[in-house]
Amino acid sequence: MTAKKNNLNEQSLVRDYLSQNPDFFEQNPDIFEALNISHESGKAISLVERQIGLMRNRNKDMATQIDQMLTTAKDNALLMEKTKRLVLNLVQAKDLTQLIKALSVSLKSDFSTEFFSLTLINDDTIAAKTAANLVSEDEAKSNIKDILSAQNAVCGVRKEEELALLFGNQAKNVGSILALPLKNSGTFGVLALGHRDPSFYSQEIGTVFIDYIGDLLNELIPKFLLSKN
Repeated sequence: MTAKKNNLNEQSLVRDYLSQNPDFFEQNPDIFEALNISHESGKAISLVERQIGLMRNRNKDMATQIDQMLTTAKDNALLMEKTKRLVLNLVQAKDLTQLIKALSVSLKSDFSTEFFSLTLINDDTIAAKTAANLVSEDEAKSNIKDILSAQNAVCGVRKEEELALLFGNQAKNVGSILALPLKNSGTFGVLALGHRDPSFYSQEIGTVFIDYIGDLLNELIPKFLLSKN
């Protein structure tokens, strides 16, 4: 028992010494050449070969991490370009119809949104010819009251009456939604995205993009409403 304990102590001393003197084998090549490490196959490989193998594995891990970083960077750059294009089109829109068209084209083409709707509460200042989904204040309060009163984007599976008001005839195909109440001096509408998959727009989904677009719409749309386009 004492011999085993002494052996463990000696191994510990050797490990500590080598850790503190990483150039030991360079200074003592005769000892280095005599070292061998058992391989899984039962054969022996030199310490240099073992170290080279470890370095190769580390290099592979680093290469994988770099590839992932490059892919993420490219994805972010593409997202930024699409967002920039959408923002410019929204800002350059001359009326509510152009704004809604730009929003619809971008969400469906650039962001692959399955279902989209811009619902506005019609208080007689919105022209009937607009492409927006117009609903009365009573309809809005009766069917989407919870969404209108929300402070942030609402995600997940929603009630049938909410889907029907927001998506109309397409409601039966919508499994989950991301709905953002639009607010200025008061709540004037809802921007809603839909997907067939009930789990697609879950509570865990990020809302940074839709919040950003929502902030822009909160500034632009009321201006068009006041001009009675």
